[in-house]
Amino acid sequence: MCKLFIQADTRLWESTTRSLRIDGMVTSVRLETFFWTTLEDIARRDGMNVVQLITRLHHESIDAGHDLGNFTSFLRVCCGRYLALQLSGDVPSDTRLPISGLDADGILEAERAQMH
Repeated sequence: MCKLFIQADTRLWESTTRSLRIDGMVTSVRLETFFWTTLEDIARRDGMNVVQLITRLHHESIDAGHDLGNFTSFLRVCCGRYLALQLSGDVPSDTRLPISGLDADGILEAERAQMH
């Protein structure tokens, strides 16, 4: 079982720090290559680059009242949710379909119903 993980390309877990500007403030985000690649896939679906996606996630998180004390962990969870939602079929695997066009409320409601 572990061979699938142990013998994967080691570049997947190499960390890279990227500097970006959010609202005029320069910040650094350090993530593994696997997560940067996933964020690039998510961003591309909606015609954005990674910096634009991260900025949007940051703004919308603040607007929703979230504590972003560990924003990097939040980004990792976003990547995991994206991949899990693709597996469940809630996010189409056809990357030409933008995420912004999905019924987010319906997906979240179905998730809540499954949890109760």
